[in-house]
Amino acid sequence: MTIGSLAPKAEKKKSRKNKTVVVNENAPLLPKSHVQESDAGFDDFNGASFSGAVFNLSTTIIGAGIMALPATLKQLGMIPGLLAIIIMALLTEKSIELLIRFTRAGKSASYAGLMGDSFGNYGKALVQICVIINNIGVLIVYMIIIGDVLSGTSSSGDHHYGILEGWFGVQWWTGRTFVVLFTTLAIFVPLASFKRIDSLRFTSALSVALAVVFLVIAVGIAVVKIFSGGIVMPRLFPVTTDVASFFRLFTVVPVFVTAYICHYNVHSIDNELEDSSQMQGVVQTALVLCSSVYVMISFFGFLLFGEGTLDDVLANFDTDLGIPFGSVLNDAVRISYAAHLMLVFPVVFFPLRLNIDGLLFSKSRPLVLDNVRFASLTVALIGVIFLGANFIPSIWDAFQFTGATAAVCIGFIFPAAITLKDRYNIATKSDKTLSVIMIVLAVFSNVVAIYSDAYALIKQNKTSRE
Repeated sequence: MTIGSLAPKAEKKKSRKNKTVVVNENAPLLPKSHVQESDAGFDDFNGASFSGAVFNLSTTIIGAGIMALPATLKQLGMIPGLLAIIIMALLTEKSIELLIRFTRAGKSASYAGLMGDSFGNYGKALVQICVIINNIGVLIVYMIIIGDVLSGTSSSGDHHYGILEGWFGVQWWTGRTFVVLFTTLAIFVPLASFKRIDSLRFTSALSVALAVVFLVIAVGIAVVKIFSGGIVMPRLFPVTTDVASFFRLFTVVPVFVTAYICHYNVHSIDNELEDSSQMQGVVQTALVLCSSVYVMISFFGFLLFGEGTLDDVLANFDTDLGIPFGSVLNDAVRISYAAHLMLVFPVVFFPLRLNIDGLLFSKSRPLVLDNVRFASLTVALIGVIFLGANFIPSIWDAFQFTGATAAVCIGFIFPAAITLKDRYNIATKSDKTLSVIMIVLAVFSNVVAIYSDAYALIKQNKTSRE
C-alpha cells in the first residue's frame, strides 16, 4: 500500500548519516515548535536501522493478547476466526498508513501532535489520556501475569503453583511480592531507563524470538497429538442459536484490537528511523510477521485444545497434556511467555512516559534533556504499576472496559476521525468511506462487547452471592 504526500518529510529526513543535526527521540514529547525538535539532538546517533524498527514495532504488537487469540476461534469458529485475524491486520496497516500520511502533511512529531493539529488541544489531550489509560492497564496486567506464572495465584479460590513454587517449594523468595519486586528492580527499571526506543532493539528481537518459541512448542505438541490420535476435528464455523449468541460474537473484537494495537509507538519509531521513507515498510513487515505468528498460534492452539480452549490459553498449559515430557513442555511455555512479557514491558512503557510528560509538562524542555524529570517520572510510573499489580485485585475487571475502549480509540477511531477531518485535503473518497466503516464497526462492536461483559459480570456476581 502506498502513501501519498510523503515527499516533504522524506526530503527532510531521508538520511541522517550526513547531517550534523539529528531529529531525536524526544520528538514525541510535543515540543512547542518544530525548531525545538531539530535543535536538540544526539550527535552520536545516526538513526535506527530497518530491522531494529521492525523488532520494536513487532514487540509493541505481540503482548499478552497473543494468549487470548485461540479463544476467539472457539467463539467464531476456525475459518471466520482466522479470516478475522487477517482482516484486522489489514485494517491496522491502513489505519497506520493514514496516520503516517497525515503526519507527513502536517509535519507532526507525535500521535498527540497529529490529533492536536486536527482537533486542537482537546484532541491532543484526549489521545494522551487514552494512551495513558491503555498502557498503564496493559503494564499492570503484564506484571500480574508474570507474578501468576512465576509465583502462582489464588485469585480463583484455589492456589495454583507457579514455576518457582513448583521447583523449589513455598519459600519467602518464591512469594509473589518478592518475585515481582525483584523482576521490577532487576529488569524493568534498567530497561525503562533508556532514552531511545532504538536502544531496546535487541531485547525486542529476543522478545519476538520467545513468542516464536511458544509457537514452535505448540506446533510440536499438536503434531505429536495428531499422530497419536488425540485431536478431534475443530469447529469450523460459529454456532448461533439466537440473537444473544449472535451478538456475543462481537465480544472478540476488543481482543483483536488489543492484539494489534501499536499506534502509540509508531511516531517514536519513525522519529528515530535512519530513513523515514522506510516507515511504511517497517509497519508492513512487522504486521506480516505478527499476523503470521497470530494465525499459527490461534490455529494450533484451538486445534490442540478445541472446545476446552480457555480465555487465556496459557492456563491450558497448566494441565496434563497427555504426552511424554508434558510437564517440561508446560514449564517451557510458561517461562518463555513470562520472559517475553518482561521484554515487552519497556517498549510499552516508553510511550506511556512520553504521553504523561506531554500531558503534564507540555511547556517544559524535552524530557530527554531533563534527567531529574526523566528519572522521577520513570520511578513514579513503575511504582504505580507495581502497586496496581500487587494491591488492586479488581484491576482485570476494570480494564476489560477502559482498556478495550481506549485501545479501539487509539487504533481506529482517532485515525479515522483525522482522515474525515482531512485538514490538508489529501484523503481520497475510499479513505473516507473506510474511515466511516471503521468508526461504525468500532463503536458498534465495543458497545455490544461492553454490554456483554457487563451483563456476564453482573450475572456472575449474582450467582456467587446465591
